[in-house]
Amino acid sequence: MTQRIDYNEVSPDGAKALGAVYSYVLQCGLPSEFIELVFLRVSQINNCAFCLDMHTRDLSKKNVPIEKLALVQAWREAGELFDDREQAALAWAESVTKVADTGVPDDDFHLAKEIFSEKELVDLTLAISLMNAYNRLAISFRSTPQAAIEQ
Repeated sequence: MTQRIDYNEVSPDGAKALGAVYSYVLQCGLPSEFIELVFLRVSQINNCAFCLDMHTRDLSKKNVPIEKLALVQAWREAGELFDDREQAALAWAESVTKVADTGVPDDDFHLAKEIFSEKELVDLTLAISLMNAYNRLAISFRSTPQAAIEQ
């Protein structure tokens, strides 16, 4: 795969603006491993190879067990491997990422609101939205995953 455009180089101010949102998300109070799990799930839904590679590596560096990494995509069938907050976040991430299909129904919102404070839910939605933006940039401009470069 050949990179079409290096969006960081072509639009440094745009990349910096997204980076500011990323910095906010990392310091918003949600645990970093939690945010990375959400980033990984969003990237799975969007089939973003670059982001899948990056977030899998990041979670691995945080010593997340391989079993958990392997089952993010099937978290509903993973028993108690994912706690209640992780399950709620992954469900919300799926609904928000698939907004064109789901419309983010009231039931999904009410389930998330039972687990998260309003601030946490807004911050989680910012994280989900950010990852969707990064996925679209990486896919559109063919960012090469690190795993492909290392071959």
